[in-house]
Order: sequence, then C-alpha cells, then structure tokens
Amino acid sequence: MLIFLAVLISFLLLVTLLPISYSQHYLVRSCDFIRLQVFYITSLVAIFTGYLQVKSDSYEFLIINIIALVVLVMQGKWIFPYTVFARKEVQGTSDKSENNVIVMSANVLMSNHESEKLIKLVGEHKPDILITLETDSWWEEKLSVLKNSYPYVIECPKDNRYGMHLYSKFKILDSQICELIEDDIPSIHILFENDNGLKMQGHFIHPAPPSPTEEDSSRPRDSELIMVAKAVKNSTRPTIVAGDLNDVAWSRSTRLFMQISGFLDPRKGRGFYNTFHASYFFMRWPLDHLFHSKGFKLRHIKRLDKYGSDHFALLTELVFDDAKNESLETKSEADIKSEVDQMAMDKADKRKVPYFQE
Repeated sequence: MLIFLAVLISFLLLVTLLPISYSQHYLVRSCDFIRLQVFYITSLVAIFTGYLQVKSDSYEFLIINIIALVVLVMQGKWIFPYTVFARKEVQGTSDKSENNVIVMSANVLMSNHESEKLIKLVGEHKPDILITLETDSWWEEKLSVLKNSYPYVIECPKDNRYGMHLYSKFKILDSQICELIEDDIPSIHILFENDNGLKMQGHFIHPAPPSPTEEDSSRPRDSELIMVAKAVKNSTRPTIVAGDLNDVAWSRSTRLFMQISGFLDPRKGRGFYNTFHASYFFMRWPLDHLFHSKGFKLRHIKRLDKYGSDHFALLTELVFDDAKNESLETKSEADIKSEVDQMAMDKADKRKVPYFQE
C-alpha cells in the first residue's frame, strides 16, 4: 500500500508541476486539462494517508500526506475561480431587455448523425445565434430546416472536423470566414445588429488541439487565441468571442487571452460548465467557451442535454447594459509580453482578424 501511494502521489505531483513550464508539447499542456481530476484524486489520497498516518504513526504516510496537501493547494489555485465560492467576474441580472443576446455553441462531432436531437435543443432554447462546429455537408443539409427561423446563415462545411456554420436571427451586416493560423481551419467573424439597432461583433473560433493525432505543440492554438485577443482588445462595440477553444478555462493560454483582451468569463464564481466529454462523467472539463467585453451582464448560462456528440452544447444569455464589470485577470504589460513571446508564433498577426468599420 505504501509503495502504491508513493508512486501515485509522485505522478500527481509531476502532472501538477509540468504545466508550470512554458513547454508547449502536447504531453505538458494536456496536464492543464486534468486539473479537476487530479484535485479529486489527491483529495482522496490526502484523506486516506491522513487516516493511515494517525493509525500507524508512520512518517512515510505523513510525507505523502504533506505532498498531497501541496498538490491540492497548487491545483486549487487554478480551478478556484470557477467554483461557486469565488467572486463573480460578471454581474448577474434577471431582467430581460431589448439588448439581450442568446448564444448557443455546439460541437456536433462530425461522425454523430443524431441531428434531430440538436434541432430539438435549438427549438427548445431558441438562441438568437447558433454556432455549430465540426459540421460537414451532411450536417449542413440536415440543419437547413433551421433557415425557417434563422434568416441569416454563414456556411463553411468541411470534412476535416473543422467545419463551421452560423445561424442568426439578428441581421448580419458584415461577415468574413478566415483561416487565421492554419490552412483549412476556419473561423467566422460577424458584425450584427439586434432588433433594437445595437451593433455587436462576434468572433467564433475552433483552433486545433495539442494532441498526438492533431498538433504536437499547442503553439498554433495559443497563437490563434493571442491573435484574437489582441484584435478585440480595444473594440468599441459590444463583442463576443465563443467556440470550442480546445483549451480549458484555467489554462495559461486562456487566461492570457483574457489578460490581453480584457474580456470577461461569465462562468467565474458560478461553476465549471464542463462541456467535454459528454460520455464519461469522470473525465470532463470546460472546452467550449464564451467570453465578452465588459458592458454585458449575465442573465443565464447553461450546459444543455446530450445530443449524440462528445460535447455538450453551451447556452449563454447576455444583456448589454453598459455594466461596470472589471476583469479579475490582472497582470502587468511586461509580464504579458513575456508570456506572449514564449507562446506566440511569428505569424500571429492581429491584422488578420476582421475589424468591421462603422
């Protein structure tokens, strides 16, 4: 038992320390994803070794227990902002106004052919903007029935799991489909106007994940996040960035996105809203995101029911009310520049991100 616990706590300590480095190798960056699981397992180890230490008065169990507590503190620091015990970054409201916008993001899983379940979810929750990811020509045909309710549609079907479609009830004034970092990995950018005449911007992205089957390094993903963050930093309009970022909410790269852009995360102080993996309750983390500029309040955020994909859909209802929110992600310009230099690619040029003129 002692040897097993020693090996286990050594592994947990290793995956806790590895992400401290700036290495962008997928094995290192993957350790960001499992912080919740490491925290839960380490909690059990701490309780069990604490019991064994009291029972046997063994210093070996005491050492393991101390290491477990160190791991808990280190992991807890990263995930705490997304617990209900933390301070909310975005003000909540129960009011419904003319400047509400409901956004639904759904990674459909290209091989999933249960389209009727997703269509039913859309009918139940009636988002103003629906963004679908991994949608190919088959999905485009099946989702064409939504055009009866969504007069503005942007279609970018692909058979490489990076297709995107956008359906909007609001008038789209301008739009562009871009390949910001890598060929054949698109993003959708829109200038839209709600029924009250308020103009807003939306940037919807789906960068490639760091993995042995996709990218050996997280550099392309991180660079796309940095590029978009720089582009929206001084936006004069209410702006939303959403999609499957293939990154977790608490990672260095996602936090750097928020620090550069000044955008806010409505999940802080409210919950994790783990959207992946839909089939394995014990291996879930928040991969699908919505960030927004400071003037919004949050009316509602919800992870929706299963629809055959390996992701849950994320539904977020915002109210633009010139809210005086302030970002909790504070860092000096020098520290931000240092991190950007470590993580960004030379071609991460913010000018590639559309900025729609008045």
